[in-house]
Amino acid sequence: QAYSGTPPEEKEKIVWVRFENADLNDTSRNMEFHEIHSTGNEPPLLLMIGYSDGMQVWSIPISGEAQELFSIRHGPVRAARILPAPQISAQKCDNFSEKRPLLGVCKSIGSSGTSPPYCCVDLYSLRTGEMVKSIQFKTPIYDLHCNKRILVVVLQEKIAAFDSCTFTKKFFVTSCYPCPGPNMNPIALGSRWLAYAENKLIRCHQSRGGACGDNIQSYTATVISAAKTIKTGLTMVGKVVTQLTGTLPSGATEEEILAHSNLRRSPLVPGIVTIIDTDTVAEGQVLVSEDSDSDGIVAHFPAHEKPICCMAFNPSGMLLVTTDTLGHDFHVFQILTHPWSSSQSAVHHLYTLHRGETEAKVQDISFSHDCRWVVVSTLRGTSHVFPINPYGGQPCVRTHMSPRVVNRMSRFQKSAGLEEIEQELTSKQGGRCSPVPGLSSSPSGSPLHGKLNSQDTYNNFTNNNPGNPRLLPLPSLTVVLPLAQIKQPMTLGTITKRTGPYLFGAGCFSIKAPCKSKPAPQISPSKSVGGEFCVAAVFGSSRSWFANNSGLKREKDQSKQFVVESLYIISCYGSLVEHVLEPRPLSTAPKISDDTPLEMLTCPRASWTLVRTPQWNELQPPFNANHPLLLAADAVQYYQYLLAGLVPPGSPGPITRHESYDSLASDHSGQEDEEWLSQVEIVTHTGPHRRLWMGPQFQFKTIHPSGQTTVISSSSSVLQSHGPSDTPQPLLDFDTDDLDLNSLRIQPVRSEPVSMPGSPRPADRRGGSTVIDATS
Repeated sequence: QAYSGTPPEEKEKIVWVRFENADLNDTSRNMEFHEIHSTGNEPPLLLMIGYSDGMQVWSIPISGEAQELFSIRHGPVRAARILPAPQISAQKCDNFSEKRPLLGVCKSIGSSGTSPPYCCVDLYSLRTGEMVKSIQFKTPIYDLHCNKRILVVVLQEKIAAFDSCTFTKKFFVTSCYPCPGPNMNPIALGSRWLAYAENKLIRCHQSRGGACGDNIQSYTATVISAAKTIKTGLTMVGKVVTQLTGTLPSGATEEEILAHSNLRRSPLVPGIVTIIDTDTVAEGQVLVSEDSDSDGIVAHFPAHEKPICCMAFNPSGMLLVTTDTLGHDFHVFQILTHPWSSSQSAVHHLYTLHRGETEAKVQDISFSHDCRWVVVSTLRGTSHVFPINPYGGQPCVRTHMSPRVVNRMSRFQKSAGLEEIEQELTSKQGGRCSPVPGLSSSPSGSPLHGKLNSQDTYNNFTNNNPGNPRLLPLPSLTVVLPLAQIKQPMTLGTITKRTGPYLFGAGCFSIKAPCKSKPAPQISPSKSVGGEFCVAAVFGSSRSWFANNSGLKREKDQSKQFVVESLYIISCYGSLVEHVLEPRPLSTAPKISDDTPLEMLTCPRASWTLVRTPQWNELQPPFNANHPLLLAADAVQYYQYLLAGLVPPGSPGPITRHESYDSLASDHSGQEDEEWLSQVEIVTHTGPHRRLWMGPQFQFKTIHPSGQTTVISSSSSVLQSHGPSDTPQPLLDFDTDDLDLNSLRIQPVRSEPVSMPGSPRPADRRGGSTVIDATS
């Protein structure tokens, strides 16, 4: 043959992939990113890849040039985390400050060598390369989670939390619900809260709301296919039969019926979520029972009917996304806490994200930085992109076509009272007939006034007034379908132009919503890794402009104009692809307005091949002082000392304003403060953002001129007629709506005209005329 294809290069098998949050990309504590908008410096992507033999860490900075930070081969690794620098204070010091950054690893063979596989967590120093701590367990470890406060070790049906400064046990949970997988014990760790699946529903600790009450009716009303309709109908029939037998009250909700049936079958109840505060929870065992108090328990509520499969907090920690083992629908909850107890807290079920009717297990959930987009990835290898609002409500053009987060109501809607009028029309409450809907005969008898007097039925979300959001009724549930479904191909040979670890190539294939990529010319993903296709996704600034050197500046300027950040997806084949997301108004909408639904176009823009080969050299600690992970750890620790009011190690003396990153820990003279305060500008008044005539009570209609009548303005009620002279005509005000101008007497009553000398004599209306002698 004239051409013989070269055999493909052998690559190591990838077991898991994950995007990591560490000091390197911590925008809140790393001072390098505090002036992000002025300097153009943005945090890099930190990517961890677990192989069947060892692991690897990559960094993708904003320049787009991938950099390998860590690579080792020491047997299979089940979980690994780069621990962030802990939060310190004058009373709490970091015992491992000189060893950081630390890498926590759970591998098959522990440091002792005698413990069972995956039963210990080893903490290695990336600065010195030595192991500084080893935590032993009797049962296998399934996952690791960490933040600046604690290190969480996830076991089967158990959770153990350790202090980040000393790595001593802080608290542990033994009442987790067993999940069949892929996450044996799903948890969500935010900046302060920890959510896990509880095995029972304790009524005395149950929070208000959750997936129950009125929200469950909206959930079951979301019937998308005939199969779901039949299933819902059988469920309703079963409820009616159960109520007729007298075993349950007629007003019992679906969650109560579910809990009642499960109590007779099994003591464990699936789908229950408990959120605890890692700062205020007591040390030792965390037990949620009828006899225990609610110290440290933030919320306790039912989230699903089936066992929970995956959970994730948004960056602010106020929203929680939960998925069950079926994978049909994902729930978005807003957590509103109460300082007294979890029973006084409220859990608002804002969204049900409907994926589809086929079963799929969720493996990854990622929020955008502004919390307007959620990406849920399943083991089928598909990433589903959903639009949401942090405050709830239907996503539309106004909320998701702007590069910034908008308020729930525009200033015009808030001042015009459009939602109040709409609510009055839907409630159909009484009142006299008035041009203004909802206006009754007296202020005290108006429906709105009565609503303000009744706090139990006052809805803060529909009236946009500051009140108690925990009171009923809870906000309505919104069902959202994915705008895009992105599935990674098995090979990127048709996309890229080069191979190697530092690979950049412009995308050559297009994926449109709903995204159905062409099948790869190899075996299907479901057969490649035992039916599982691990992927991970994260939002970040665009790095694709680096692929085209000729238009470097132009591409960089255009990357700032995107409404949505780029979506980065890494697959189990080691290919990282940047997808550009472009939301736009629905093309089939007859008219585009603020409330128009959305659709999305997706396009792969750049790719990186990060999988290593057996010939790849290892990159092990100790690292030099200029290593990116070490530089980031030093910067964050320095900032932590300043926040705590302490002198950083190695500092020559007191820190001045110009020598420090921040002025929180420095003292200044009163004169300097006075000079600084004198430059403050205070705005005491702003002009009106809505004129009176812009309200919904005013209507403007166009009146076509008829005869000799001329309408000066459609917004004015002043009409003028052509008289025999140029004398200004008196004004006549009346309503011009639905009037016949031909039958209307336009000319007002006035005196008869008087002829002037030298002018023609007008005919007298009564047949006579008046003659005035100029000489008389």
